[in-house]
Amino acid sequence: MLLSNFRRPVSSQVNSGPDHYKTENNLNIRDILPNSRTISFEFFPPRAADGIPGVLETLEQLKAYAPHFVSVTYGAGGSTRAFTEEITIKAKNSGQVEVMAHLTCVGQTVDELDGVLQRLEAASIDNVIALRGDPPRGETEFVPVEGGFGHASDLVKYIRGNYSFGIAAACYPEGHAESVDPETDLEYAKLKVENGADFLITQLFYDNDDFFRFVEKAQASGIDVPIIPGVLPVLSASQIRRFTALCGSKIPPDLDAQLVKYAEDDDAAREMGVEYATRQVEGLWAAGVPGVHFYVLNRSYSISKILDNLRLAGHTRAQPA
Repeated sequence: MLLSNFRRPVSSQVNSGPDHYKTENNLNIRDILPNSRTISFEFFPPRAADGIPGVLETLEQLKAYAPHFVSVTYGAGGSTRAFTEEITIKAKNSGQVEVMAHLTCVGQTVDELDGVLQRLEAASIDNVIALRGDPPRGETEFVPVEGGFGHASDLVKYIRGNYSFGIAAACYPEGHAESVDPETDLEYAKLKVENGADFLITQLFYDNDDFFRFVEKAQASGIDVPIIPGVLPVLSASQIRRFTALCGSKIPPDLDAQLVKYAEDDDAAREMGVEYATRQVEGLWAAGVPGVHFYVLNRSYSISKILDNLRLAGHTRAQPA
């Protein structure tokens, strides 16, 4: 399947290499997307401040692959939001990569959200991804705080109306874990775009056909912004079963068989995960996706191996002599 109308019109010269760094200090990702097929990495903040240098070290290692941007999540339930800001700002100040901060509705009033946005703005952070966020640890349902937002679409609308950030939002090829049905879920994605999202990044998935079907339905519904697939390489069988259970993504039979085979061997599972993700991204790239967003889990090994396998133009690291 070729997604020929998957992206906005692009120039004949697609900029994929390190020259995309040679821009003004302030750059919205929406300005990159019309002319580039992007590679991006997502990190998460550590549980304690002494873990921040390790995250930044992994980022430095992966800069060798010339990502167009990186993002930094909030911890589960917004528990490590201060670390998110710190890593985002330090990554931005380190240069050579655009940075996108995650921002959620969890536990924050509009005034508190304004405080975060103003600090990001003052630090020359130009991009955010607006999310509802998961319930805080120990809670099963999301309940907005008084004076806050209950939906990501509301947060998108507020940011668009009051700030100049580039804005991303999330979408779910297999439906959000809390969605009533796929049609309703798609309407929420469309509302995020109507309220100002410049592009969408998907939840993880392991069957490319689920992504392709979602894109077709999204385009038919009127969603006309780039939809970037999110890819999470398998690191261990138990990890991927836990993650897919949390987010409602399915495990295809061929992958499930491999997870059974390597259930007690994390090293072998990780190598299998590299091979599976390599094939998955090859299929996505060949179909014309606007980019690929890798969920790094703060580890460089698998992503490095995958990109070494793919050898995408502009995203190969120099090999030692």
